[in-house]
Amino acid sequence: MGLNTFGKLFMPKNTVFFELFEDVAERVHIMGEKLVEMVNEEDPAKRTEFIKLIEDLEHKNDDSTHRLFTELGRNFITPFDREDIHYLASALDDIADYIFATSKKIAFYRVNTNDECIKKMADLILAGTIEIKKSVLGLRNMKNLREMTESLVRVNSIENQADDVFDQAIERLFELEHDFKEVIKKREIYQVMELATDKCEDAGNVIESIIIKYA
Repeated sequence: MGLNTFGKLFMPKNTVFFELFEDVAERVHIMGEKLVEMVNEEDPAKRTEFIKLIEDLEHKNDDSTHRLFTELGRNFITPFDREDIHYLASALDDIADYIFATSKKIAFYRVNTNDECIKKMADLILAGTIEIKKSVLGLRNMKNLREMTESLVRVNSIENQADDVFDQAIERLFELEHDFKEVIKKREIYQVMELATDKCEDAGNVIESIIIKYA
């Protein structure tokens, strides 16, 4: 009997860790949806409402992440490596943080969201959260490994697309924008949005590590 197979005999089939991860992944997905709606909303008042929704979801995820760390210290037996639980919780929390940071910066800088790059990046962030959610949901029973792996491949592709959009946006920004303040504002927003896709990739890498160890 292999070490991984032996370990599976002692792995809890249904623990609070799966429930918390699934809750966090669901909220991160909703945050991605609200970000897309926000950047496509022209009414400033309605845009403010989306920012508040994103903030509320981010705070709820902070609570869930804190509970994950608390449960990690409380439980002797965990469904997979303690380090992986910690890394995945942190990576999912980072995605939420950067989505919230994006919404705050857009509001703070009062940037016109009718910007092709901002809309493309928001779409890519949402796409990344969808694939991360799919792969997190698969962790509970590890039965749909092919689907999980395909989702992780798409996460990597999304991150690469975001890099390309970011590079093109920066090039265009310096070429066409003559207001130095606008250059600084938009570049910072582009950077935060690109980092959100990086964090999706980080979460995907942790899930891939878990699959390799326990599938």
